[in-house]
Amino acid sequence: MINLIKRLAKENNFLSLASNGLVAAFGVLGIIILTRSLSKDSFGEWILFLTGTSFIEMFRFGITKIAIIRFLSGAKDIERKKLIGSNWLIGLIATLIIVIIVWGLELFFAEKIDKSGFSLFFIWYPILSIINLPFNNALTILQADQKFDRMLFLSIFNTGGFIIFLTINYFFFRYGITTIVIANLLINLITSVICMIKKWDGISCIFHANKTTNKLILNFGKFTTGTLIGSNLLKSSDHIIIGLSPFLGTAGVALFAIPLKLIELIEVPLRSFVATAFPKISKASLDNDNEEVKSLFYTYSGAVTFLIFGIIVVCFIFAEQLVSILGGKEYLEAANIFRVFLIYGLLISVDKFTGVTLDSINKPKQNFYKVVFMALANIIGDLIAVFVLHAIFPQWEVTTILLFVASVTILTTLVGLFFGFRFLNKEIPIKIKYIFIYGWNFYRGLLKNFKL
Repeated sequence: MINLIKRLAKENNFLSLASNGLVAAFGVLGIIILTRSLSKDSFGEWILFLTGTSFIEMFRFGITKIAIIRFLSGAKDIERKKLIGSNWLIGLIATLIIVIIVWGLELFFAEKIDKSGFSLFFIWYPILSIINLPFNNALTILQADQKFDRMLFLSIFNTGGFIIFLTINYFFFRYGITTIVIANLLINLITSVICMIKKWDGISCIFHANKTTNKLILNFGKFTTGTLIGSNLLKSSDHIIIGLSPFLGTAGVALFAIPLKLIELIEVPLRSFVATAFPKISKASLDNDNEEVKSLFYTYSGAVTFLIFGIIVVCFIFAEQLVSILGGKEYLEAANIFRVFLIYGLLISVDKFTGVTLDSINKPKQNFYKVVFMALANIIGDLIAVFVLHAIFPQWEVTTILLFVASVTILTTLVGLFFGFRFLNKEIPIKIKYIFIYGWNFYRGLLKNFKL
């Protein structure tokens, strides 16, 4: 048993899974505390703050993150410093531009923003964007270097620290939503300071940035930025469109957020395997080893599909119990919305890895197009579900409309699978059956390697 633990502690897939698993677990625990600490409307404001933050973060780090992970995979000393320096320079400039725009909008449209559910975002996000820059840069470099043990430490410190505050606040203070946001900012600040002290963020390399590496990253990043924004829109557009509806409002956002948060239980292994797969597939592509690229694609997408299937079965059976645990009895009506999301969960791993592979083989443009088609399908579907269906059937309840919004996600993923396979087959011909063969063989090999 001791030998098994030692092996797992050195295994990147396990460390990545542990890191993402802890973040998801802390996130679920945070929702449990927040739904019991805040009213539905206040909780809806928190969700909209996170939604706005996630959307802008995708733009801010989408410019550099995927490019840095890809190119650092094969970079040597001097080139490495140039890439990390460009990462910092571009990220800093993007952050300052975003700060000016967001605070500018708050200044000129203060009255309208204050009346909306997005007021917290416009006030506090610019500060957060400056505070967490070293933290996010460190995570990007550590992922490129496959140092998942350090990523695990940062995840525990950052999300764990916030959970400790929420717990103390729930039992002793009961501070409101504004104080909770400020506490989140302070914890991110401390995490960034740790990254700078440990020199994990690479800020010392900023003066090594040059036009060549800046251009290299920006040329790659112009498509990956759009891809990440589009990917974020697949989820955030649901909350935004629901929030814009007078009929649904922030209470509808809160109700929809519970099953959407639960689906992260399924996405934990997916994000973990993606984190380890991307550098490997990128390296195989840089080595012009297309057979290895295909093998990694089959293995990772198949392995995650098998793993997710087992999680989905359990979640489908115990949907009511899971929703009740997360949000309390007043959110129990969201159980069937969660079940709809579980159907989408069966498809996400293969869809995700078609996109990851396209980026890894230096085809970010095709992945961008794929995500654009998905985002358009999702936004159009959401608008029809929220506004058109409600206009036609005004007697329908909130949960009925939200069921249709969740169903749009299934259609969106099918669109992604269609275009993903179409674009990928033009570069490296693949066959769907090998996804399941390689995925099964992955677990057979895992069992052999970790026999006690």
